[in-house]
Amino acid sequence: MFISLIADYGNGDPAFAEVTQRLLMAVPTAQISLLSVPPFSTLATGFWIAQLGLNPGPQERLIYHNCAPRQDDAQPRQDNEGEGLTYVLLPNGVKVVGVNAGYTLSFIKDHAQVLRTVKVSRGGSQFRSRDVFPSAAAAIAKEDLGLLGEQLQPSQIPDPPSDRVAWIDGYGNIKTTIPANTVKLKPEAKAVIRVGDVVSDAVYSDGSFKVPEGTLAFSPGSSGWQVAKDGKPVRWMELFLRGGSAWERFGRPRINQVVTLLG
Repeated sequence: MFISLIADYGNGDPAFAEVTQRLLMAVPTAQISLLSVPPFSTLATGFWIAQLGLNPGPQERLIYHNCAPRQDDAQPRQDNEGEGLTYVLLPNGVKVVGVNAGYTLSFIKDHAQVLRTVKVSRGGSQFRSRDVFPSAAAAIAKEDLGLLGEQLQPSQIPDPPSDRVAWIDGYGNIKTTIPANTVKLKPEAKAVIRVGDVVSDAVYSDGSFKVPEGTLAFSPGSSGWQVAKDGKPVRWMELFLRGGSAWERFGRPRINQVVTLLG
């Protein structure tokens, strides 16, 4: 069993080690990979759930995610209660277990073969992803579905926004939630892009490296997946500064900032 653990604990946070220990108690032979997203960033969480879950990988896979801003209710919390746990089965057999909060399920909701709640406590600990949820995730990983609860409808989950920063990679490339098939520009056409409060000229490219050094490219990026309702691949637009950092060019924007094609 290969487990992808996606959470907003922070790079190097010992919370990853604590949760890994709990998962390995229940699935001792599992291999676990860790992915840290920014605090409370359900958008980044949802983006990576889809990117990892809908693309090829080991046959036996579980994505266990935790990004729970506890924003579903503004009232004081009783017993550290937060958003509830859910289970999603993807078309390729990948199992996804984690908190339904914000956009965590937005990118996969229309691909789900199964979309159910999981009957575990919504409270009981400030650190539910360590103390409450791992045993349920491990049971589901081992095909024990006795904890599954009511069915959820895709309409109960928000659509992903189509104009945001989804991720900034290690090279400073800005991955967006703009679907590539919605951009109607010809290769090498000039474009003007706003990210947050910063505006920059760019060149539309059908391949990032088909631009001169120092040029900001606006092109279909490396993120996307083959599963789609119409059978066509999903691709997401990316901002790429060849020989530099698009993130720096746009003033170091945060995930979830608005990206606008001005012309």
